[in-house]
Amino acid sequence: MKTYLLPSLKLTAVLIIICSVLYPLLIAGIAKVAPGGGDGVTVSSHGRVVGYENIGQKFTEDKYFWGRPSAVDYNAAGSAGSNKGPSNPDYLATVQARIDTFLVHNPGIKKEQISADLVTASGSGLDPDISIQAAKVQVPRIAKIRNRNEQELYALIDKVKEAPLFGFLGPEKVNVLKLNIELNVK
Repeated sequence: MKTYLLPSLKLTAVLIIICSVLYPLLIAGIAKVAPGGGDGVTVSSHGRVVGYENIGQKFTEDKYFWGRPSAVDYNAAGSAGSNKGPSNPDYLATVQARIDTFLVHNPGIKKEQISADLVTASGSGLDPDISIQAAKVQVPRIAKIRNRNEQELYALIDKVKEAPLFGFLGPEKVNVLKLNIELNVK
């Protein structure tokens, strides 16, 4: 037993130092050289910080573009999904309620035109982006409320859209916070 106890205690001590000290220091060092210095990339409007680039926010007023629903009500301290599968009756009822709400606020839009990312939450519950289709389907509502030309809003979407990662990984997307800030500029 003695022959196994000493090596196992040494290995435990080495792993504690690696996993509890060295690895966290390495990750903290990498974060310090990343954009935002490890504190997140802030988004400002009129000289004041209004949010973070990679954390979604809740927009419910009809005069703004709506983002992706959140299973955690956009609480960045508790990132999580709903953990309900696509056949779960509660989940299906939640999605149907989101569809119904969207249709009430967007008259003239058909159910088939609603992008899935407008009625389903992301895995983190904090997705700041929506698809181009999800942004464009909201244009008639916003144009009417703000008394603006729809073509102007389509151009605004094109202005703030982001290309796929490395030019080919994933779809084009729109950061909802940045889009709504641009919407308020004019």
